[in-house]
Amino acid sequence: MATDLDGTLLRADKSVSPRTVEAISRISAEGTGVVLVTGRPIRWLQHVYDQLGQPLPTICANGAVVYDPVVDQVLRADPLAPDLLAEVVQRLRAEVPGVSFAVEVTDSREFRHELAYPLNWDRGYPDIRVIETPADLHAVPAVKLLARAGAQDPDAFVKVVAAALAGLAEATHSSYTGLIEISAAGVTKAAGLAWYCTQHGVDAADVVAFGDMPNDVPMLTWVGRAVAVANAHPAVLEIAGDVTASNEEDGVAAYLETLLDADSPDGADGAGAGSHAADRIAGPA
Repeated sequence: MATDLDGTLLRADKSVSPRTVEAISRISAEGTGVVLVTGRPIRWLQHVYDQLGQPLPTICANGAVVYDPVVDQVLRADPLAPDLLAEVVQRLRAEVPGVSFAVEVTDSREFRHELAYPLNWDRGYPDIRVIETPADLHAVPAVKLLARAGAQDPDAFVKVVAAALAGLAEATHSSYTGLIEISAAGVTKAAGLAWYCTQHGVDAADVVAFGDMPNDVPMLTWVGRAVAVANAHPAVLEIAGDVTASNEEDGVAAYLETLLDADSPDGADGAGAGSHAADRIAGPA
């Protein structure tokens, strides 16, 4: 099983409900692997692990980083190279008036930003610093480039950015704040999850995934069963095979409970369409 975090598994206050913790614990105890797949950097994960009560393998930075928190090891990283970063920044400065940038570096453990780039979430974290010269923005590889240009409709803005970077890099968004997230070409949540599943001998058809925003679309189109939470972006609702309750209503937990309960001895129809829940929610063990 693979799940996005913000807007999907987490409530709006960034908490993981006891019901969700219980559902994740149940499927883990039955031998089903659970993988977190998020746009978040590594430095934002410990709060989630603490609530879940277990450090789950995580695909971070929209697929650019595959992380094993048990041994604090990055298993795979697909950064934007410095020369590619420089080209992306140059194109966007020419295309988008007032654009400002930040980069996730050191496998997303460190964050560097231009002075004009607004810090909405990273205040108070260590390893956050303002770059001293424009060249510092692309001095080292970065697993993600972040772009802002004031108040923007994210759906319209991402189209502008994607057009400017066609064939050069991936552009997506995971919020409604006008933030665009840029990765190396071919780097998506689907690519990161596919690599992880290959290492564990799991086929895409055997994976169920949950999501809510456009950065989840590649993952949801790759897996065998795509589930959107009710609060999902229209682009996600359009391609999802199933829709569960919203993140505020513990939609992921509710969906898992239905599958698990159908497979239990007390289930209403243990041999019917709801049976073999463990097979239907498979993931890397």
